[in-house]
Amino acid sequence: MSGVFRARGEALRASLEAGGLDGYLVADELSILYFTGFLGGARLLVPGAGKGESRLYVYGVNYESAARTAKDCRVERVERGDGADRAVATQLKLGFKRVGFDSMPASAYLGLRGALRGVRLEAQGGLVWGLRRVKDEVELGAVRRAAELTSVGMKTGLEALKPGLREYELAAEVEYAMRRRGSEGAAFDTIVASGAGSAFPHGGCTERRIQRGDLVMIDVGARSQHYRADMTRTAVAGRPTARQEEIHGIVREAHQRALQALRAGVEAREADAAARNLIEERGYGRHFVHGLGHGVGLEVHEPPTLSRWSRETLEAGNVVTAEPGIYVVDFGGVRIEDTVLVLEDGRERLTEAPYALEV
Repeated sequence: MSGVFRARGEALRASLEAGGLDGYLVADELSILYFTGFLGGARLLVPGAGKGESRLYVYGVNYESAARTAKDCRVERVERGDGADRAVATQLKLGFKRVGFDSMPASAYLGLRGALRGVRLEAQGGLVWGLRRVKDEVELGAVRRAAELTSVGMKTGLEALKPGLREYELAAEVEYAMRRRGSEGAAFDTIVASGAGSAFPHGGCTERRIQRGDLVMIDVGARSQHYRADMTRTAVAGRPTARQEEIHGIVREAHQRALQALRAGVEAREADAAARNLIEERGYGRHFVHGLGHGVGLEVHEPPTLSRWSRETLEAGNVVTAEPGIYVVDFGGVRIEDTVLVLEDGRERLTEAPYALEV
């Protein structure tokens, strides 16, 4: 396993050399996890080739855990407050000239810049995302497991769905099923939105009781080894109406077209258009109010973005969602979503549960 983290560090160092940087400061906690295997680091300083080993700065409460867990780095204990940035500044004064960083609070950036005369700090978040957006085999194993657990949760939710159940009660059934099978927790706040509330894409989960004939949108995700999956199904608690069937059928077809469009080399906006054009042709274009999807990994929303405004191109190893939807205010909404792995010659759907409108 340590070889995986070494390979990621070497890939970042190669990017530094190509960009004329002699060091890189990682401040984002999940990116620190990506390079070291440890969650809870304060800062990670990755030097360029020939400048020694990476240094992981941690607060005392995490030191013993980091010392035993972190890979491909030297672990150093720092004091709370600005201790990590003071330690970084001390190290950067030892011959560093141009140092990239991913992201950090403005106060931390200003403090470092003031302490580092002669060292140029450059925002270079794209270097890390250039690596994180393409998943390696270790990451894919974790995402596959998260997707498997998510599928368990969704199937449980669809089986438990019935009139009279409160939205939060259904969410609890879903999350318990995922936890019981090994999920580290929910990938995000579970959405169970029923009736007119399903017309709000991020409708949340309330104490409302599900009524017979309601559209019920269930959006769930599990976590495994810190990686996430994301999935949505929409069903009716009872017999669907003709309009509910019409909208669901359009979204289902749009979802299928989007899946067929996903492969390496395709522009993300083309995948979005594959679903959006159909929904527009059927007269519901203004009710598809978000992009087709987004990347999934250590975060539930990460690059690449699949939308009409995207300028990104899909690569083999991207893990993305395909989630077209139609949302009609005062009526209800339908969204169908799967987590998908982009391949050189197509795609692999990682989440699996029935698409049927009637349960």
